[in-house]
Amino acid sequence: MKCVRDVMTTDVETCTTLDNVYEVALKMKELNVGSIPIVDQDRLIGLITDRDLVIRGIAEKKPNSSKVTDVMSDKLITVSGESTVEEAVEIMANHQIRRLPVVEGNKLIGVVALGDLSTYRFTDEQAGQALSRISDQLH
Repeated sequence: MKCVRDVMTTDVETCTTLDNVYEVALKMKELNVGSIPIVDQDRLIGLITDRDLVIRGIAEKKPNSSKVTDVMSDKLITVSGESTVEEAVEIMANHQIRRLPVVEGNKLIGVVALGDLSTYRFTDEQAGQALSRISDQLH
């Protein structure tokens, strides 16, 4: 069985607590991504998704200069790099998430996303079941 470390994205752009909501949104746009991990000296402390920007930022009328800690999710679901891909799929499905931070201790070492899972060598049937299960949970 492959580990999450074998399929995760390791070149992950992050922001820190010194950044504001506008800077996170701009980085998301430039990178064409839907989430940005928030770190404090490589320690993962939160995650801001495009949904967080809308719900906790715009809908709550927070200014673009708001601190990232005002809109980030801080109750994080993570996985270790040594976890199996199957375990990651299970976690993503159970928690209805598309992106799963990968940590060693509290240090961010990567992110595994739905797209990363498509590179894993599931059988066609396993791939369909895994991705369908995650997608079904999201709707």
